[in-house]
Amino acid sequence: MERCPHCNCKDIGKIGNNQFYCWNCFMEFALVGDEVKIYHVDEDGSLVAFAPEPLEADATSAAAVG
Repeated sequence: MERCPHCNCKDIGKIGNNQFYCWNCFMEFALVGDEVKIYHVDEDGSLVAFAPEPLEADATSAAAVG
C-alpha cells in the first residue's frame, strides 16, 4: 500500500500485518482480501468503522426516491 485510501496521502506507516495508519488524516486501514476497510481511531483508542457521508446530490436523490 503506497497511499491512504481516504486522503490519498503518502505519509502512511505499517502497524501490523496488512494494517496501516495515515499520519495526515489519522485513519487506520486494513487490507482484507480484495477489500480495504477504513477505521477512525476513537478518543479511547478503539477503532470505529468509517462510513463516508453521502454527497449532497446523493442525499437529495435518495430523499426524492423515499
